[in-house]
Amino acid sequence: MGLISWVVVGAIAGFLARRIVPGPDPGRFVVTVLLGMAGASVGGFVVGVLGGSGATGFNVWSVLVATLGAVVLLYLYGLIARQTV
Repeated sequence: MGLISWVVVGAIAGFLARRIVPGPDPGRFVVTVLLGMAGASVGGFVVGVLGGSGATGFNVWSVLVATLGAVVLLYLYGLIARQTV
C-alpha cells in the first residue's frame, strides 16, 4: 500500500474508531491518523491469523480492517488508562 493511501485509510479508520469507542480523545488529527495506521497493522495481523487478507490498498475492506484494529487499540488504551488512574 502506498504512503498516501496508508495515511488516508489511517485517517478514515481513526475517525471511525473514535466514533465507535467512547472516551477521552488523547490527541487531535495526527494522533487519529497514527491510531488508524497502527490499527491497520493490528487489524491486518488479526485478519491474517484468521485466514483473510489484511489492509491491501485504498478500498472498503482495508478501511474496515483498519477500523477493527483501531477499535481494538482504543479499547486496550481505555483499559490501561483506567487501571493507572
